[in-house]
Amino acid sequence: MLFPTVIAALAASGQLAAAAPQPGLRLVKTSEEDPGQWVTEEQKWELFKSKGIGFIDVTDIKSEKFLQRLSTKPSARVSGRLVDFPTELSHIEEANGFIASASLEGPQSWLSSLAEYHTRHYQSESGQEAAQWFFELVTEIASVNPAITVEQFEHSFNQPSIIARLPGASEQLVIAGAHYDSTTGSATSRSPGADDNASGSVTVLESLRVLAEAGFSPQSTIEFHWYGGEEAGLLGSADIFAEYSAQGKNVTSYLNQDMAGYSPSGTPTIIEDYSDPDLNEFMNLVITEYTGQAPNRDSCGYGCSDHASATANDFPAAFIFEDLTDQTSPYIHTPNDTPDTIMWEAVERHIQLTIGYLVEASYI
Repeated sequence: MLFPTVIAALAASGQLAAAAPQPGLRLVKTSEEDPGQWVTEEQKWELFKSKGIGFIDVTDIKSEKFLQRLSTKPSARVSGRLVDFPTELSHIEEANGFIASASLEGPQSWLSSLAEYHTRHYQSESGQEAAQWFFELVTEIASVNPAITVEQFEHSFNQPSIIARLPGASEQLVIAGAHYDSTTGSATSRSPGADDNASGSVTVLESLRVLAEAGFSPQSTIEFHWYGGEEAGLLGSADIFAEYSAQGKNVTSYLNQDMAGYSPSGTPTIIEDYSDPDLNEFMNLVITEYTGQAPNRDSCGYGCSDHASATANDFPAAFIFEDLTDQTSPYIHTPNDTPDTIMWEAVERHIQLTIGYLVEASYI
C-alpha cells in the first residue's frame, strides 16, 4: 500500500485522492489531473479498460517522486537522460547478420502455447501457470549462453515478471520489454491474448534467442523483460522501474513491445506521447534501416502501456506499436484475440527492429 506520508503529501497538493483506502479497493489515475479513484478490480474493466481508457494503478507505489511525475505533464518534466542518441547508425552490418538468423518458427509455436491458456489474467491460476511455463521457456532459450541469467521478479500479486540479463562491458542497461498477461475483464473469462500481448512477448523472446545463440557480447548490458499485471494498471513494470530508480541503475533506453501482430497498413508506428523524443528519432533511424520503411507517428494516451512506467521513473523510453491506433486489432480484450488473427509479417518487422535496436543501442 501507499506510505501514509506519501498519500498525505500528494493529497495536500491536490495530486492524489485523500480518501482513505477501503479493503479490496485500488487507487488508479487516468490522467495527470486525475487525483485518483478508489475502485474494485471489476471496475477497472467496467470504467476504463473496456472503454479504451488508459489508467495506472498507483496503490502500491512508494516513491513520492514517481507519483509526482505521474501527476505532471511530460512537457513540464525535467529529463534525466544520461546519453545522447546518435543521428546515424554505425553497426548495420553486424545487426543485419543477427537479423538474418531470426525466424518465425519459434514465435509461432510460443504464441500458440501462450494463447492456449484459458487466460493469462494476473489474478488467475492459469495466469500463474503461464508465468511458470514462460519462465522455463526463457531459461531454456537463454541457456545456450552461460553468461545470461534469468530470474523471476516477484510482486505483491502472484504473477511474477521475468528478466533475462545479457552482461555487457558496462553496467549501463539497454532494455526491450513486453507484458505477457492478458484480460477480457475477469480472472475466469477466456482471454487468449494472441496479439495483446503474446505477439510482443514472442518478439522480445526471439530477439533474445538470436543474440544468445550468436554469442553477442554487447558494450552495454542488455535486459529482456516480460511483465505481469500490465492489464491491471502497469503493475509489473511499475514495480521494476521504481526499483531500478531507487537502486540508481543507469537505464540508457527502453523499448516497449505491446501488440506487434496486426498491421493493415504494413507500417509500424512510433508512439510519441509519454516517450523520449530523442530516442524516438533514434528509433526512426532503426525502423527505417532494419524494416525498410519509415514508421508512422501517433499517440496512445495516459497509461496505455509499460513505457509509461519507464518514463515516469525518468528513463528514456520508446513504444513501437503495430500500426496507427485506429488501425489496430479489433479483437483485443475479447475471446477472439486468437492466433489465426495474427499477421506474421508484422511480427517479423518487430523482431527486425528490436534486434536492430538492441545492437545499435548497446554501443551508445
